[in-house]
Amino acid sequence: MKKLLTCIAISAAMTVSSVVAGTLEDVQKKGSLTCGISEGVPGFSIPDSTGHWVGFDVDMARAVAAAVLSDPQKVTFVPLASKQKIIAVSSGQVDLTSRTTTWTMKRDAKQGVDFTTIVFYDGQGFMISKALGVDSAAKIDGATVCVTAGTTSELNLADFGRSNNLKLEALVFDGKKEALSAYSTGRCDAFTTDVSQLASLRTTLAKPNDHMIMPEVISKEPLSPLVKHGDNQWKDIVTWVINGLIAAEENGITAANVLEMKEKSNNPVVQRMLGKSGDTGSYLGLDQDWLVRAISAVGNYGEIYDRHFGPETKLNIPRGVNKLWTEGGLHYALPIR
Repeated sequence: MKKLLTCIAISAAMTVSSVVAGTLEDVQKKGSLTCGISEGVPGFSIPDSTGHWVGFDVDMARAVAAAVLSDPQKVTFVPLASKQKIIAVSSGQVDLTSRTTTWTMKRDAKQGVDFTTIVFYDGQGFMISKALGVDSAAKIDGATVCVTAGTTSELNLADFGRSNNLKLEALVFDGKKEALSAYSTGRCDAFTTDVSQLASLRTTLAKPNDHMIMPEVISKEPLSPLVKHGDNQWKDIVTWVINGLIAAEENGITAANVLEMKEKSNNPVVQRMLGKSGDTGSYLGLDQDWLVRAISAVGNYGEIYDRHFGPETKLNIPRGVNKLWTEGGLHYALPIR
């Protein structure tokens, strides 16, 4: 019996060790992070004129690369359709997906992935042509609605129709580009997805001002990067890098002042965050400058948001609930200690 228990204990230890070694070791060995992203949603992830990927979700991935590889450019981006974004992570095709993905119970508990930290609080809405003369989603009875396969939008659309006694015909497409194209050519009366994406995609239409986003928000869509289920260390790394970007905004740490703050700040919270005291890096299997590198690379959460959605951008999406908790929003960084 004693030998049996010893063998079981050794086996368990080896299993745990193999899981812990997992993604971090693989990423460091190949020298790059493989990240799944959307196929092209302005503001979130889209290639620029030189083919360089830019966007809110892109910056989240670059922050992780900076923390674990010391280089935010060491990321290989893999564009994924909505129906691919879960399986790409669970199968190991990508190390991380940072791609407008809603954290739901089914995905988290049944589909082989773990969500990390909510980076964007969103909700589903509708876009229609102003020519239809409709000012509310409650008035689109009998409408054909373009929607993307593999998203929460399909179920939400059906729920909205049933709960409001509306007959809505869903026209389902594999990708958002196809769905938007069908809407823009008149195959659908309306297009539905997250409100932030509607605002983003509307800018790509030939005449954006001919289209309007309905006032109704019909669901909760907490968007979060996700990793493969079971690799707790990797989940912790992604979680705390992003949490650190939020904490940086709370504490006034920016890309421009992070190095100075590390050397001169007398704030014990800032000192721990930036590795001047404590030993937070060891908790993640990283060195003490992990968060310094992430902030230096992309800035704090507010800087990232403003860079891609702020008033100086074409999108100009008000932060709303994506403000810090101290400003009436929902973002509340967990303590780094």
